[in-house]
Amino acid sequence: MNKRILSVFVFSAALLSIQAQDRKGGISDAMLNQIKQSYEGTSADKALRNAIGNNDIRKLALNQENLTGMDTHFSVKVNSKGITDQKSSGRCWLFTGLNVMRAKAIGKYGFQSFEFSEIYPFFWDQLEKANLFLQGIIDTRDKPLNDKTVEWLFQHPLSDGGTFTGVADIVGKYGLVPKEAMPETNSSDNTSRMANLISLKLKEYGLQLRDLASNGAKPAALDKEKTAMLGTIYRMLVLNLGVPPTEFDYVRKDAQGNPAETEHHTPMSFLKKYGDENLLTNYVMVMNDPSREYYKCYEIDYDRHRYDGKNWTYVNLPVEDIKEMAITSLKDSTMMYFSCDVGKFLNSERGLLDVKNYDYESLMGTTFNMDKKQRIQTFSSGSSHAMTLMAVDLNKDGKPVKWMVENSWGPTSGYQGHLIMTDEWFDEYMFRLVLETKYVPAKVMDIFKQKPIRLPAWDPMFAEEY
Repeated sequence: MNKRILSVFVFSAALLSIQAQDRKGGISDAMLNQIKQSYEGTSADKALRNAIGNNDIRKLALNQENLTGMDTHFSVKVNSKGITDQKSSGRCWLFTGLNVMRAKAIGKYGFQSFEFSEIYPFFWDQLEKANLFLQGIIDTRDKPLNDKTVEWLFQHPLSDGGTFTGVADIVGKYGLVPKEAMPETNSSDNTSRMANLISLKLKEYGLQLRDLASNGAKPAALDKEKTAMLGTIYRMLVLNLGVPPTEFDYVRKDAQGNPAETEHHTPMSFLKKYGDENLLTNYVMVMNDPSREYYKCYEIDYDRHRYDGKNWTYVNLPVEDIKEMAITSLKDSTMMYFSCDVGKFLNSERGLLDVKNYDYESLMGTTFNMDKKQRIQTFSSGSSHAMTLMAVDLNKDGKPVKWMVENSWGPTSGYQGHLIMTDEWFDEYMFRLVLETKYVPAKVMDIFKQKPIRLPAWDPMFAEEY
């Protein structure tokens, strides 16, 4: 047999093999006929089809049996004043972290109202994230473009989302200012267009840095080029967000809202007086992820907002352990940074998070049986939004019945700007809680001393809150 005939034979065999695989794994006519039998076209089927085709599925699935009066009493509640509004931005992590400190300042100084500027730390967050990306590109310059880390960097050059890690990273370095010292702009209220443009520029810069490195540029030359690139990013941020103040006058008001004293501050002195200087040492993050081993410490690569920051570490705990610490904190009038999968079973009109809010199974005629572990493993659920945990209602045995969070979607959202969640919903969709170390048992603090298990940036546990 000559080589040409052999080549044709091999090619034909390969083609037949591929076709056989397609036939074996595809939908045959017989299979399709069997599949079609699942829709019988009965009067009930037609009625459901008409209803679903012309209406919002959530409205049709709304469980009427769960619409009785909502209990808004809480046996343990931290007082707060005023609801913040992140508008059309993904800065929930920042609003939540600042709201935790805001509540303390209100309690300490008796303010009638008080709010930190969210745009001020956000400005520095975006610049630091740009540097984190560019330096990451320099660090991986010898790896191919299809390397997993390089791909992840180009997929995530910059975003407005984050976690409490960012609050500690940014506020600890740049300080805080009051709302009036740097007010919001259209681009901070609506971040997507600005973020898209900066991300596009960063990706362009990333390719340029890789080209320079491949042509023999030394680290010093790459660093010089990176600094020039960050100058352009800084200018874009100033055009969108304004110039961050370096010093300012603050008119402190008394409990009646009357001017009491004019203070001169820098952002760091304002942080020292009204915020918390020790964000990196006074707080720890715990997580409930049943897909991982409990009582272990985890670290996620690139889970920081500054290149010279610290990858945040988490201790993974059973949800009951987390509840005990949360209750202890609330009983001491201390709010907490809390994150969850907020979109699941949310009745936004009532401000209620309850697994019984919607009956999708009856509507669709099937079941949805994945548990929390399986939902995490299949990317069906994860931490998506941060809020401030501020209340719990305990029964006569001291067990939680429901919880309440202060949200950052404005005062008219949900229940007077808050969301109430059942304890069952808390079990299923709560993920992260940041606590002051004084509320964390010694045995848990000891786990933080372990060498953390390091996970890649694309791990399911890594998720920014928006």
